[in-house]
Amino acid sequence: MNGKRITIFSGHYGSGKTNVALTYALSERAKEKKVAIADIDIVNPYFRTKDSEALLKERGIRLICSDYANTNVDIPALPQDIYAIVDDKSLTCILDVGGDERGALALGRISAAIREENDYDMIFVANRFRPLTSTVEGAMEVLREIEAAAGLRFTAIVNNSNLGAETAPEDILSSVEFGKALSEAAGLPLAATSVSESVYEALCGRMSGLYPIRLQKHL
Repeated sequence: MNGKRITIFSGHYGSGKTNVALTYALSERAKEKKVAIADIDIVNPYFRTKDSEALLKERGIRLICSDYANTNVDIPALPQDIYAIVDDKSLTCILDVGGDERGALALGRISAAIREENDYDMIFVANRFRPLTSTVEGAMEVLREIEAAAGLRFTAIVNNSNLGAETAPEDILSSVEFGKALSEAAGLPLAATSVSESVYEALCGRMSGLYPIRLQKHL
């Protein structure tokens, strides 16, 4: 992740991409940038960025999400101000994109403008503890499906392998080779291996050569 104006995070459901996206948005805001985070998970049950609305408002981060987020109305709908992502060049935008075909197709609505500006990174968030991405082959299949639907190519990978609240330091360490193998198979750099707040201290000094993202519990 090289500080592009637009950074897109996508991966299969359960990959933890929302937490990664929120962590990155907060880190960019800490650099005094004008930051917006857009939730383009258009299938209502999977909206999660909205859950952090109070925190985002407190930090001065603009939230772009559907009017139906966190309601009992199950209508796949894009945010009304989605085009601010490509129209307002003063914004540093972080996009949380759904990991199925509908989510990626939603991104396709603005992918041509993103390609034309050419100031973006698209990060594949992989969790090897999820069934459909437990192998490099499975993860590659999901990655290619998202690229095809979105009309954009991934530029890097984040290894976000975790077991939620039950994640132990050994779980993170055991996923390192998976992250490296996926990076090699995709021909993409491994931008980071994420580490939850609960085990970060225990892993200090044990992840030589890797860039760890310290995930805070936002949700």
